[in-house]
Amino acid sequence: MISQSENVFFEGGPAKGDLILNLLAGLTIIGIPFTFGAVVRALWLRFQITNKRISVTGGWLGKEKSQVSYSQIVEVRSIPRGFGGWGDMVLVTRDGSKIEMRSLPNFREAEKYILERIATKTGLSNTAQDMKGFAA
Repeated sequence: MISQSENVFFEGGPAKGDLILNLLAGLTIIGIPFTFGAVVRALWLRFQITNKRISVTGGWLGKEKSQVSYSQIVEVRSIPRGFGGWGDMVLVTRDGSKIEMRSLPNFREAEKYILERIATKTGLSNTAQDMKGFAA
């Protein structure tokens, strides 16, 4: 439930291109597991990024929900997928747990927004260059 002081930056499911690309890969025997994963993500994975927290609902039938406030995030890792049309992001929290956001549409804008909120909440000047991604 969102309070009136909470503004939604993004709410929705994974990128449509991820599903399309994996459906095409499903035409081969090797691509069938990837297609199954993409269909499950398309059906039950939902993201909500607000000015106060990030929520990820997923898992089988969408029964798993993870939430984290910006003050608990210590690192953001991201990598582009689908020729940069969408991306995967991992949020590392203070206790070492990780929240995965797979096939996030407009992930570069979301990453920038998240880094800005982290800087605001923690008082640190975190930038995309300060936080190392998967490739670093």
